[in-house]
Amino acid sequence: MRSDTGTASTHDLDRLRETARRVFGWPSLRPAQEEAMAQVMAGRDTLVVSPTGSGKSAIYQVPAMLVGGPTIVVSPLIALQRDQVQSLLERGAADAHVVNSARSDSANAAAFEALRAGTAEFLFLAPEQLAKDEVVAELAEAKPSLFVVDEAHCVSSWGHDFRPDYLRLGEVVARLGHPVVLALTATASPPVRADIVERLGMRYATEVVKGFDRPNIRLEVSREITEREKRREITDRVIALDPPGLLYVQTRAETEEYAQALVEAGEEAYAYHAGLSAAERARVHDAFLASDRVVVVATSAFGMGIDKPGVRFVIHAAPAESLDSYYQQIGRAGRDGDPAVAVLYFRPEDLRLPRFFSSGTVDEQLLTSVATALSAADGPVDIDDLVADLDVTRARITRAANLLQQAEALTSGPEGLRWSGGTPAQAVAAAAGEAEQQRTIELTRVEMMRGYAETGDCRRQFLLGYFGEQLPGVCGNCDTCAAGTAQQDAVGDGEFAVQSRVRHAQWGPGLVMRTESDRITVLFDEVGYRTLALKAVRARNLLSAVRD
Repeated sequence: MRSDTGTASTHDLDRLRETARRVFGWPSLRPAQEEAMAQVMAGRDTLVVSPTGSGKSAIYQVPAMLVGGPTIVVSPLIALQRDQVQSLLERGAADAHVVNSARSDSANAAAFEALRAGTAEFLFLAPEQLAKDEVVAELAEAKPSLFVVDEAHCVSSWGHDFRPDYLRLGEVVARLGHPVVLALTATASPPVRADIVERLGMRYATEVVKGFDRPNIRLEVSREITEREKRREITDRVIALDPPGLLYVQTRAETEEYAQALVEAGEEAYAYHAGLSAAERARVHDAFLASDRVVVVATSAFGMGIDKPGVRFVIHAAPAESLDSYYQQIGRAGRDGDPAVAVLYFRPEDLRLPRFFSSGTVDEQLLTSVATALSAADGPVDIDDLVADLDVTRARITRAANLLQQAEALTSGPEGLRWSGGTPAQAVAAAAGEAEQQRTIELTRVEMMRGYAETGDCRRQFLLGYFGEQLPGVCGNCDTCAAGTAQQDAVGDGEFAVQSRVRHAQWGPGLVMRTESDRITVLFDEVGYRTLALKAVRARNLLSAVRD
């Protein structure tokens, strides 16, 4: 499937367009879809960052019909796997199967039998399945041609929905002989993109990043509110807006309280959080998709992979843990292109919960236990054996192992985890250092959330600048533009171009994310996001351009 040139031929493009029309009924492909498909057809590992609702699934579905070998799709959500398989089967496009913990052993066995028989074109799995050696062995025997990672931001410890099992996917890719890797996500800031490429072992990866801007979503922040007023004001605002909509809150208790208040006011409202049973979560999910009058009050557990075009509002009762997470969540509004609104209710004290999640202390006792067990072993150790021996959850063991691997204290392969040398004490110290640096960076992301809420400049300019996209002028569709505080000349003079590399005298190398008339925001490799006054930068010669 790989080519020497890394570019698709005109013949390949014609085949892609014809397959899209004939098999899937799509009269044309969007430019981003076609660009990414062409890279996949040319055998290039490809990372696609494109808004939800832009048709990312098509990017793997169409090329998969034209190349030999099955396509493996890794998706974290059982509901999304089910929907994708159902869509493929209904179209009669190809034989598609799913393997996950919600299905019976016989159903999962039948999926693998179809893979062995060569009839399965698509196999959908959760990342947890790929932690099983026997599953990877089955996939390797089938010689897949394409390995797709959906919701790829989950692979990054920088990301807003990090999943430890995603970090092992790079090893799976290697064991499968490195088929073409296609990573898909709706939201990924530059450090997340870099982390995805590295973690998945993508080779000479092409990045297809298409506009983050969703101009039809009006951006608002309400800051003049007390805790006492908050519940009533938010409830009244939800009632006043046209449904369907989403209300994000920080705690499980709040989902129940707000949902009850809305039901008592005559709204069709449901609470959703990770503590509900699988059946109840599925009921809320189905109700949200089926009704145009519904409001779901949820923690961040709700929304990934759900494609409902007509959502008219997304309200946050408190700040999200980062702008990555916030933008992912508000992007669930207005996917049909019609006007929608995103409102954030912000009080500085509400940052305490995101700050808590971003500054949790590393479990050095568990790190020591894992390091001691591995260093004493004669050979590789399976993670499941560590789970049994240490009586700790698999997720916690995986996180500890990931930190130790980042500290180069261990390696990971198909046989398990293998100690790299050194003492456990040295390894734990190095791993704790890795965790401390990550916490430092995470705290700056929380502060960027504060910056968004408190800015008097165009809110959309600020938000897009976080993702390294410069909006040339004010947007005209946010509260600061309406209030007249956003300045037309907010964009800087080009002295430090957006996406250019710079070096700070103290903080080292970084990437320019946003420039304004008097400030510059830089994402530094070691210390995260920093906003600097240009006057001080110039007076003290703090920044210098880094030439390629």
